[in-house]
Formats: sequence, structure tokens, C-alpha cells
Amino acid sequence: MSNNQLALVKKDVVDVVATKVKEFQERGEIHFPANYSPENAMKSAWLILQSTYDRNKKSALEVCTKDSIANALLDMVVQGLNPAKKQGYFIVYGNQLVFQRSYFGTMAVTKRVTGAKSIDAAVIYEGDEVEYEMENGRIINLKHKQKFGNINKDKIIGAYCTIVLPDGEVYHELMTIDEIRKAWSKSQMWGKDQTEERKGSTHDDFRQEMAKKTVINRACKKFMNSSDDSSLLIQHFNRQDEIIEEAQVQAEIEENANKEIIDIPYEEIEELRQEESVHSAEPIQQEMPLEGTEGPGF
Repeated sequence: MSNNQLALVKKDVVDVVATKVKEFQERGEIHFPANYSPENAMKSAWLILQSTYDRNKKSALEVCTKDSIANALLDMVVQGLNPAKKQGYFIVYGNQLVFQRSYFGTMAVTKRVTGAKSIDAAVIYEGDEVEYEMENGRIINLKHKQKFGNINKDKIIGAYCTIVLPDGEVYHELMTIDEIRKAWSKSQMWGKDQTEERKGSTHDDFRQEMAKKTVINRACKKFMNSSDDSSLLIQHFNRQDEIIEEAQVQAEIEENANKEIIDIPYEEIEELRQEESVHSAEPIQQEMPLEGTEGPGF
């Protein structure tokens, strides 16, 4: 894409999003953290978009509609996220661009909305001792004792996430390995009759971190959805899965049910490697029509 073409796309997309965000701010519909600059986030996103390609190595800025590019940027900004901080990625599905929040991004939004002090996850292995009580449908007094010798990715039986709120209240989300695998089965890389991780896949190589990622996402989404907040931020937070699913279906139709197995984005693999080393809404509608790699894999 030539510099002139890039300039036109930027004017039609980035400038439109910037204007829309200012309107939200002026109407008091959105408030950003003190350390968040929507302008800097969009500059980072624009640089990343120029090196974002689809599975055929074609530029996202060339193959994706301007509407989808604009809405992907809007989803990113409204949530107060920045792709330069690995809080999300731009994924191409056919001619649609989607902003896919990473679990770092999901935690960032949850902390922002709830004021949570911490969000942590742990894996449960065979031989671990886990005790908890149930009160009004919620897990309380969760206790987890683990022996070093139990740590083995082939012996994972579950995982849990703990969210500590400002008032000291603690929220737990617990998932069995069967529940985790059911979530993974929604990934494009998971075969129709597949029941376990494909050897050499990301879900196999990084099983512990993928399990933690899955339970973190569920905990944050469930906790966010339990709030009465109907703000613009919550709308954009909740619409990600729906947008990704629609884009996936449309891409499959256009590509005549492409049978190629696609794994999660390389950037997410790097994110998992980094994490492993550490721990071991309102779419834009314009008067004039505006003219992927892999799914969530949670």
C-alpha cells in the first residue's frame, strides 16, 4: 500500500475514531484512566496495523473493510487498552478486522471497572489438596495445598482464579479440566471429535498457562456481567466474543469452509511464554460505506 493510500485510510478511519471518542468524552459517556492516552494508543495501533496480515500474507489495511478497522480501533480505545502493552491484538477474518483482547487486557479492564486489588490464577494437579465452602452459590474459604512433585502438565485436573476487591471481598472462579477443554474446543484449531490437546499445539505446549488464561477470562467476564453497569465500556467489553464469532462464520463462508488448521496468534504464544516465565457499545456508522489467523482459543 502506497503512502498516499495509507494517508487516505488513516483519514477515513483513525480520524473518524478520534472524533467519535472525543464525542463520548464530551457527553461524559467514557472516562479514561489518568495514565491512558487514546491518541498514543491509536498511534501504536496504527503502526501495528501496518504490519498486520491475513493468512494469505495480505495487508490487513488492504483486505479489511474500513468499517471493521474503525470499529476494531474503537473497541480498543473505549476499553482503555493499548496493543503495544500486549493488551490485545488485531486479527483478520476474511475482510473483517477484529480487536481481540488478551487476558492481560481482560484483567486490566476488570481492575479498572471494579477497582480490584489483584487478579491471580493457579492450576490444580492430581494429588493437590483443595477445600472450599459454598455460600449463596459462591465459593468461599478456598484453600489449596500443593506439593512441588505434583506439578505436571499431564496431570492437570482444574484451575481457579481469585479476584480481590477494594473492600477485601474475595471472588473465586473454579473450573475442572473438562470445563477448560470444553472452552478450548471452541478454538478453530480444535477438531470436531477432539477430546484432548493435539500434541505440539499451543494448548498442549503451554497447558498450564492456557488453563490459567481460560479461568481468568471466565472469572473476569462473569464478574463484569454480574454488575449493573450498562456503560459504554461494558458494552464494548461484552461484544468481543459475538463480533469474533460472526467474523469467523463469515470468513468460513467466504473461504468455502477452509480446512486449514489455524493456531492462536504468534503474539499470544509470546505472551504465554512471558507469563510462564513470570509465574511458573456503540459501533461506528458512517453516512458513506467504509470500505485473521485464529479465534479466541480460550
